[in-house]
Amino acid sequence: MKKQPKTNAIRILEKQNIPFEAIYYESDGFMDGVSVANKLGQNPAQVFKTLVTVGKSREHYVFVIPVAENLDLKAAAACVGEKSVEMIHVKDITAVTGYIRGGCSPIGMKKQFKTVVDQSALGFDQIVFSGGQLGVQIKMRPTDLQNIGNVTFHPMRECTERKNILPIAADSVGGDP
Repeated sequence: MKKQPKTNAIRILEKQNIPFEAIYYESDGFMDGVSVANKLGQNPAQVFKTLVTVGKSREHYVFVIPVAENLDLKAAAACVGEKSVEMIHVKDITAVTGYIRGGCSPIGMKKQFKTVVDQSALGFDQIVFSGGQLGVQIKMRPTDLQNIGNVTFHPMRECTERKNILPIAADSVGGDP
C-alpha cells in the first residue's frame, strides 16, 4: 500500500493532539473546490477553500470560505480593518504561504497570518479543507482551528457573494474541491 503524504498541516495537528481525519484522493492537478467536494461526496457548504489576500497595508490575510462562494474583496477588507484587500497573484502563493495553488491550507503556512473563517463553519460538527497538498483534505471540528493560531470566525455572508449551486445528494459522488 502506498504511504500517504504527511503535510505541514497534518504534522501540526498531530503535534498539538488536535483530532482530525486526513482524506486522500487522486488528483491530477488543480481542481475547483466544488469538484473536490463532489468527488469526496461532501456537501459543498461543508467544504472550505483557503484564499490569501494582501491589504493596502501590505499585510496578508487568509479567508476560509465555503468552496461555492466568492470573496467580496471590499467587504473582506472591512472584516480585517483594511481600506482594501486583493487576492495575491498565483505566482506568489508558494513564496507567501509555502503551499501551491489548490493545496493551500489555513494550517502550516510559512507565517501565521490573521485568518478569518466563515461563521457558517460553526454550523457543522466538522468541516473539510485543504490538507496542504493536492489530493489531501483535512476534516476536523471548526472550533479547533482557533487552537492553532490567529483564527477568528466572522459572518462572511457580509464578505462573500454566493453562487447559485444545488446541494448534492448524500449518496452522490463527484469531483474535487
